[in-house]
Parts: sequence; structure tokens; C-alpha cells
Amino acid sequence: MTSLFISGSGTGVGKTYVTTILLNEIRQAGLQCTAIKPVISGFDEANPAESDTALILEASGRTVSQNSIDEISPWRFREPISPDMAAMREERSLDIKEIASFCRDCSAPDSTLLIEGVGGVMVPLTDTETVLDLMVEIGAPVLLVVGSYLGTLSHTFTALKTVEGCGLVVAGIVVSESLENPVSLSETAAAILRFVGAIPVVPVPRDGSSAIAKDIGLIK
Repeated sequence: MTSLFISGSGTGVGKTYVTTILLNEIRQAGLQCTAIKPVISGFDEANPAESDTALILEASGRTVSQNSIDEISPWRFREPISPDMAAMREERSLDIKEIASFCRDCSAPDSTLLIEGVGGVMVPLTDTETVLDLMVEIGAPVLLVVGSYLGTLSHTFTALKTVEGCGLVVAGIVVSESLENPVSLSETAAAILRFVGAIPVVPVPRDGSSAIAKDIGLIK
């Protein structure tokens, strides 16, 4: 596995948190890893240090600068809304094939490429296409990040069926602990595991203690 697309069951479930954990784990194992977040909404150009892009750069050991931001997040929008709406407000548009081509160009033979999506699996990117269409265009295995909040089981299984229904391989499901948990993180992960067969299910507490990369086979 040289590329991994990190998507979610919805917005705010912890995709960037998981991306930075993976970056740290892979780099600490002595392996090369690059992470990108090609599309980001809610990006304040006047305060980039507060962005998900900055968190990814810092976890990569890179300085947050205009050049480094451009290199991993070329499509940035001010409004914290779906990218299609954010682009429309700025009189811009997104092209799925162009984004996919950018992602492929970022890959290298001896390095793992982490591609973090925007929002959830079905968030619109254009008038007719969603993040799922981008994932299909890229064709990389998918890591599905979900929360542990009330309702996550339905959201998780819906997202999983949607992704698998398009022929994509799901490399794993990460259950990122939510602030409010009606049941324990371990119980939620166990409930998900009962329904997903051989797909690895990795619970991630808010303290970050986990071994995601090893559990999904990115490192030994």
C-alpha cells in the first residue's frame, strides 16, 4: 500500500487527528511518508497556523509557510462549508480529475502518501460530484474515520456500504473518541467490528495512544 485516502463518516470526526498520528507512527518507524489535504474549506489565509493544513505540515516536520501550504493544500476556501458552496461564493470551481492528478503526482515509489479528504464521504465538491467520486478517481485504499458519539453505528455502516459499493478497498476503520460518549470507546469499536468482517477496527482515545499504522498494515 503506497497511498491511502483518509475519509470520514461526517465532518469533525477526527480525520486530521488520525492523519497526524499516522504521520508520526510511520516516520518514527524510519519510513518515508507524505501527507496532503488537497481541498480545505474554512481556511483563514490571515491565520494559517490554526488550520488542519498547518497541523499536517507540523506533523510532517515541515515549516508552515506559503509555499508548503500551497504544496499540500492548493484548493483553499474561506467559508467553513461544503467545498462546492464555498467555491461558488468565491466564483471558483473544482475539477475532480485535476485534484486526482495532483494527488497522483504527490506519490513517490519509496514513500507512503496519505491523502486527507474534506468532510465526509458524500460531501459535494462540484455541482454533480462528491468526495466519493474523487476517491473512485484516485482508486487508493480508504481509511474510514468515524466518531464514538450516539448515532455513529448507523453513520459508520452507511459510509462503509457506500464506499465498498463503488468497488473501493477499505483498509480499516478508525473510531476516534468523541467528546460525548454514551458508551465506552471499546464497546463502540466492538459493536462496529461485529458487522464489518475482516476489516481492522482501531479505537483511538483522545490521548492519541494507538497503533493505527501497524493495525492496518502500513508498518510491521
